[in-house]
Amino acid sequence: MTLAAPLAAPLAAKGIDTGDTAWLLAATALVLLMTPGLALFYGGMVRTKSVLNMLMMSFVSIALVTVVWLAAGYTLAFGDDAFGGLIGNLDHLGMAGIGPDSVQGTVPTVLFATFQLTFAIITAALISGAVADRAKFGAWLVFVPVWALLVYVPVTHWVWGPGGWIVSDLGALDYAGGLPVEITSGASGLALCLVLGPRLGFKKDAMRPHNLPMVVLGAGLLWFGWFGFNAGSALGANGMAAAVFLNTLAAGCTGLLGWLFVEQRRDGHPTTLGAASGAVAGLVAITPSCGSVSLLGALVIGLAAGVVCSYAVSWKFRLNYDDSLDVVGVHLVGGIIGTVLIGVFAVESMTGGPEGLLHGGGLGQLGRQLVAVVAVGAYAFLVTYGVGRLIDRLLGFRADEEHEHTGLDLTVHAETAYDHGVLGHGAPVTASVPSISSTQKAKA
Repeated sequence: MTLAAPLAAPLAAKGIDTGDTAWLLAATALVLLMTPGLALFYGGMVRTKSVLNMLMMSFVSIALVTVVWLAAGYTLAFGDDAFGGLIGNLDHLGMAGIGPDSVQGTVPTVLFATFQLTFAIITAALISGAVADRAKFGAWLVFVPVWALLVYVPVTHWVWGPGGWIVSDLGALDYAGGLPVEITSGASGLALCLVLGPRLGFKKDAMRPHNLPMVVLGAGLLWFGWFGFNAGSALGANGMAAAVFLNTLAAGCTGLLGWLFVEQRRDGHPTTLGAASGAVAGLVAITPSCGSVSLLGALVIGLAAGVVCSYAVSWKFRLNYDDSLDVVGVHLVGGIIGTVLIGVFAVESMTGGPEGLLHGGGLGQLGRQLVAVVAVGAYAFLVTYGVGRLIDRLLGFRADEEHEHTGLDLTVHAETAYDHGVLGHGAPVTASVPSISSTQKAKA
């Protein structure tokens, strides 16, 4: 007690609320846990010969993005605007001037910066699912920090930074990351799909998930962490955090049910993979809208995402882009649904002002949401495509055909996930196994 008392007074004088700080510390840990959860989710969805590579692409993103964020990412995203609402200033390079007494609202600035860092980490890791089984690990190590600085950081400033053009000039709403997280990762994943081309055997060989229990465990950890992702964005232990928490839970549930309904009606059987994917789709869609809509709106948005995304994952077969683990079908499509429907379901009691079309707000907010989606999606796609092409030209982004055929675990990391897994003789593990469901079949 004698040690704690002298510290409490200056913290209180600085406006730091200990309850808000405690909640944001917990939320930050929850969001960081989402990246290992994503690693398991993705790892279970690939074949045995590339499980470890998939895990590594997520885990290494934690280290790469952290270094970039602390060096320059935070100040460029959340520093005072330096150029027409497009990017922040360089006042906090290397986190300069941000000490334990610096305050952001009612929490320490250093904690706010760490919380935002966890968003940047998982966004980069999400992209890896689009190029699973075929990307050079060395090229991925170069891509992640470059992408974080050129795509994630500017878009984050536009949406959440002081003076960012989307929040200040356009007036579009995004509570927890539909634009900087879901749409940038989905659009960027699509760009990399086109840069790398399809996997060997795409639309010919079965490429079913090798471990569905791992997929469900990963989805469960993602759902658990998502409460920190969304409710933590309230930056306080308050009523808004509680309302957002419930909206997040509700949308995840209706997303799961919507996906299973489509599978049952279309395929005749609801799948475990569908349940996990549907929950994630609902959570993706509620991310931008969780702080803008009522509980009823959250239920509808989650349901819409579950239904639409369950169809969207098959578009890759018709349009001939190999989005290995459905980053486009779930994160881009789900992010668009959740961001746009703010313009339909937003309520004043949550937003503090703007209302959606169904609540008397007219078409104005819907139009603003659409402009934001198009601008962010186009920017992320074009910049990522350019970065991907440059890396491909300089280093080669696509793994060697022999490595891809044998499996990246053995050829890149000199390891295998299972003793009975691929032993490096070149035969695809699942070449003769039928597809798990028509969720992942071509619907030509």
